[in-house]
Amino acid sequence: MPVPVLRSLTCAAALAAALPLPSIAQADGLAGSYLAARAATLDSDFEASADYYNRALLRDPQNPLLMEHVVFARLALGDVAGAAPVAARLWELGARSQVANIVMAADTVLKEDFQAIIDRKGAQYEINGLVDGLILGWAHLGAGSVSAALAQFDELGKKDGLGLFARYHRALALASVGDYEGAEALFAADDGQLTNTSRRAVIARLEILSQLGRNEQALQVMADAFDGQLDPGLTALSDRLHAGETLPFTLAATPRDGIAEVFFTMGAALNGEMADDYVLMYARVAAALREDHVDAILLAAELFDKLGRYALSIDLYKMVPRGHPDYHAAELGRAEALRRAAKPDAAAEVLQQLARDFPNEAPVYTNLGDLLRQQEDYSGAVKAYDTALGLIDEAQDGRWFLLYARGICHERLKNWDQAEADFRAALAIRPDQPQVLNYLGYSLVEKQIKLDEALSMIERAVDARPDAGYIVDSLGWVLYRLGRYEDAVGHMETAVELMPVDPVVNDHLGDVYWAVGRAREAEFQWKRALSFIDPEDTDGEADPERIRRKLEIGLDAVLLEEGAEPLKVANDG
Repeated sequence: MPVPVLRSLTCAAALAAALPLPSIAQADGLAGSYLAARAATLDSDFEASADYYNRALLRDPQNPLLMEHVVFARLALGDVAGAAPVAARLWELGARSQVANIVMAADTVLKEDFQAIIDRKGAQYEINGLVDGLILGWAHLGAGSVSAALAQFDELGKKDGLGLFARYHRALALASVGDYEGAEALFAADDGQLTNTSRRAVIARLEILSQLGRNEQALQVMADAFDGQLDPGLTALSDRLHAGETLPFTLAATPRDGIAEVFFTMGAALNGEMADDYVLMYARVAAALREDHVDAILLAAELFDKLGRYALSIDLYKMVPRGHPDYHAAELGRAEALRRAAKPDAAAEVLQQLARDFPNEAPVYTNLGDLLRQQEDYSGAVKAYDTALGLIDEAQDGRWFLLYARGICHERLKNWDQAEADFRAALAIRPDQPQVLNYLGYSLVEKQIKLDEALSMIERAVDARPDAGYIVDSLGWVLYRLGRYEDAVGHMETAVELMPVDPVVNDHLGDVYWAVGRAREAEFQWKRALSFIDPEDTDGEADPERIRRKLEIGLDAVLLEEGAEPLKVANDG
């Protein structure tokens, strides 16, 4: 699929850089608002960006780049009505702006003036070839011509890379006018290729098959598509199909819904491929055109979360009502946004309530376990992981991670037998998983037991992840523990190159340097390690008091104080 390109921006950062400061600084009082707006844009603070660019625009009302900034910020906030008048001014100035065209297209669809879209001229409404073509097809349907709509989708499908998109929207359009047989034929073709493009495509086909009175086939399609792994939303659909209910066709029941689906289709396709704030435009338009488009709301919330705008993300997640089939997914997202916003107690409260509402959903307990583990509530995390493990099938692939995570908690609680059992159970599922190999191997090294096995494990982990500094550090450390000090040096130096500000890795390199007689370099590394220790981290592996003691009297003397053998004895052995 061709990548759409904005004519004057590719993301908020590019837009912020588009207007050079010298061109605006000449205007009295404009520079302050502009600089504040630019900073807000770079920080993805869309509310502040819209406010400051509006102020700048009052002083320079004919500046198209300032207008474009305002349009972009208002659209990012989901305010199509607020963005449309400024976008219209850009049109009046003859400016070519993709974001303005997106807003004007959305505003026209909201007014359901489909003929205006059909009659568009020149660059007006031009977004990109795929979006333009799909919108035109739905506009023909909105204007009352099914044949023109289908012809448009067919013509678009002849272009390289666009066939799947065109067939998907053709199928939705057919279903929207009651031609469920025609829609099902498209979904069933090529062994269900169209069905397998997305979760929403599967749901569309389920609704179409149900309208055809073929609930049993719909259930089989669901089973094939999701391999029996159903979230609460899909489970609700499954229950209705099993009960013999005829599902209404809701995915794109009207031309306006269809155009909302165009924008969501594009946003979902670009998610992870383009800048998050660029994708956000499509998600926001989809939700503006169809307020109950929960997938668009969830996509926008996810994007705000990734952009660090947690309050906006949380507000969007809260828009999904409790009775909605995807409420479960929204609450999981809200808990994650709260966690990232440094509100772990609120996140835990959401997850605990979700566990009460959905007591048989393993992902709820997995997320709760992860949150509690990150908050160092290892006992609480173990209980959550216990519940999650009890809810998932023995053969489920993700089981290894739950065992690994629970093993970490047991290790932190000094329940070594349970920890080792969990790590080995995880390796039984994923024998070459580098994280598990490294954690178990490193733990064995620290306990100074089974060192040969630990070395083998960590070497396998390094082979799998040679660029992971913490794993390379483990290899250097096990060699050190085995008394192979010279062999350890190169690995520890590589680990410090990969993780230059990690206190543990720097401390380890200092010990290795000391062991090979490079005392001055050892002292330098210990001082570096001290400088990198977070004073608020009371559970860190790097012990500042022990490092200071090493600087005072040397590593051999510290080991002697601790009742351990001096290095020279270990080396001789």
